[in-house]
Amino acid sequence: MSLHLFGAVDDPGPSFAELWRRVRPGTPLPAGESLPGDVRHATTILALRYAEGVVMAGDRRATEGVSIAHRSLEKVFPADRHSAVAIAGAAGPALEMVRLFQTQLEHYEKVEGALLSLEGKANQLSQMVRSHLPMAMQGLAVVPLFAGWDLRRQLGRIFTYDVTGGRYEEADFHATGSGGRDAKTTIKLGYREGLARGEAVELAVRALYEAADEDAATGGPDPLRGIYPIVATVGADGFTRVPEEELAERFRAVLARRERAGGTTGGDLT
Repeated sequence: MSLHLFGAVDDPGPSFAELWRRVRPGTPLPAGESLPGDVRHATTILALRYAEGVVMAGDRRATEGVSIAHRSLEKVFPADRHSAVAIAGAAGPALEMVRLFQTQLEHYEKVEGALLSLEGKANQLSQMVRSHLPMAMQGLAVVPLFAGWDLRRQLGRIFTYDVTGGRYEEADFHATGSGGRDAKTTIKLGYREGLARGEAVELAVRALYEAADEDAATGGPDPLRGIYPIVATVGADGFTRVPEEELAERFRAVLARRERAGGTTGGDLT
């Protein structure tokens, strides 16, 4: 493959999307090709702030109509060293969007020799969601959730999107997807300022458990198959995935607390 050289006038700069247009004019960026009737959907994702950063989590189930299409789909990914992105909606296009987003951030860093600010990353993802709108209008909507550690402000921040590319910052937590309402309710009842890491991880686990209890499209823990949600933290030390052994222990604690409470809902598990 030949190396493409650009002059001062047509230099694409740090934008990978613009580089693609220069190198392959008329060729669209990679995107999922699934038809609405065949598409797999990712379901529930969430993020919440804690004292030292942000916790992001997602269940593992993908659905196709009323069937379970995949039991161990990953929905939480590192965007770069200090940020994470989670996906809900049409799984194929969503995964393509994540890969393109990761490539864009890496390309920017290589060209500029510096990291893009957290708000800049959120804006880049907003542009990708907006460019996906024609596919969303055909039933292939992608609704990501973005969070990370702001190196300038030294705090965790959470950004949400709508299908038109609208970008919104959440103060403390957010959940979306088919089980998002139940997950958000659980977090709201258990959230407080300055949560420790362990408390935040357990609250995320509890929120996904309660969502799975109410929403058929959200997958709960599956100890028999060894399938647990993907949970990650993002702080000053970067993106860290929570080990499955810890998640299994957290789920056991949630179940024990629920049993002591007589099987009540997430907000009463104190």
